[in-house]
Order: sequence, then C-alpha cells, then structure tokens
Amino acid sequence: MKRSGNPGAEATNSSVAGPDCCGGLGNIDFRQADFCVMTRLLGYVDPLDPSFVAAVVTITFNPLYWNVVARWEHKTRKLSRAFGSPYLACYSLSVTILLLNFLRSHCFMQAMLSQPRMESLDTPAAYSLGLTLLGLGVVLVLSSFFALGFTGTFLGDYFGILKEARVTVFPFNILDNPMYWGSTANYLGWAIMPFTAEIYRQKASGSHKRS
Repeated sequence: MKRSGNPGAEATNSSVAGPDCCGGLGNIDFRQADFCVMTRLLGYVDPLDPSFVAAVVTITFNPLYWNVVARWEHKTRKLSRAFGSPYLACYSLSVTILLLNFLRSHCFMQAMLSQPRMESLDTPAAYSLGLTLLGLGVVLVLSSFFALGFTGTFLGDYFGILKEARVTVFPFNILDNPMYWGSTANYLGWAIMPFTAEIYRQKASGSHKRS
C-alpha cells in the first residue's frame, strides 16, 4: 500500500471523516436525559387551564393589536378620516386599548389564582421582591405617562399628533420603552407576591379536611 508523503494527511483525513464535537446530535441518547427540573416546573403550570390560556391570549394579542392598528393608521389615515379628526381617532383607539388592558389584567389575576403556587415563593423575601418590582413598575409607567401625555402614550405620533421634540426626560433618558418594562415589572411582581388570602384559604381547607 502506498502511504502519503505528508505525515499529517492521515490525521487530517480522519478528523474530517469523523463525527463532530460530542458525536453530533444523532449520538445523544435522550432516554438518559434528566427531565426532573422540567417536570418539577410543569407541576406548577397547567397549560390547559382556561384561565391560563385566556391570559396568554390577551397578553399576546394586546400589543399586536395596537401596533398593527397604529401602523395601519400611519400608512392610510383611514381612522382619522372616519372620525373626522386625528385626535378623535387616537382617543377611540385609546379606549379600546384601556378596555383590552383591563381584560388582560383580569385574565392574568384569574390565571394566578387558579394555578398551583411554589411554596418557595411564600416567604417574606419573595413578598418584598414582589413589592419592589411593583413599585418600580408603577414609577416607570406613571413617569412615562406624564412625560408623553395622553396622546403620546396612546400612539398619537402614528396619527400625526407630534410633540415639538422627542421626549428624552426621565425615564426615557435611562432606557428605551420604559412603559413596557414597567408593565412587565408590574406583572412579574404580582406573579411573585403570594396571594395571602388564597394561602390561608387553602390552609383552612386543609385543616377542615384533616378534622
């Protein structure tokens, strides 16, 4: 057999022909994977619960709705023409946004009440963290509203209702989209904070069953 004159050729050829790092995904035996963490997390979420589904749908739909409508208005001006004024059109959109936000908050609270709770969250530290997030969220949302004004908050720029200059005061000078971040902090705070009444209701129910 004729050997290659390059001593590194065989090593190069074998490395090319061999499997990639870790043997590739095809060599992974998923039967040996430990899914205990995922199983434990899924124990605290019932994705088939109607309240959970409603919360997911409203959380997903709301920003999609107002962004699509606002961009459509910006391109066509059909809402402004239909209402006879860009201000009336903006106010009308704001009413639908507020109603959808109330519905979203209601669905979120119902989902939180119906879902199992992690015992590790029923602590003073978790409660304090939830309160902190709520406080931060309220500050961001309210300061954003006062900085933008009513029409600025409810997408007035898409209706041609513009300010003299772009808003750069607090909280817009520290982060982009502070109202979205504030809303996220609010919902995360509510999710972390234990529902004290529900906890004691379950405790009383358990004591009644044992007796």
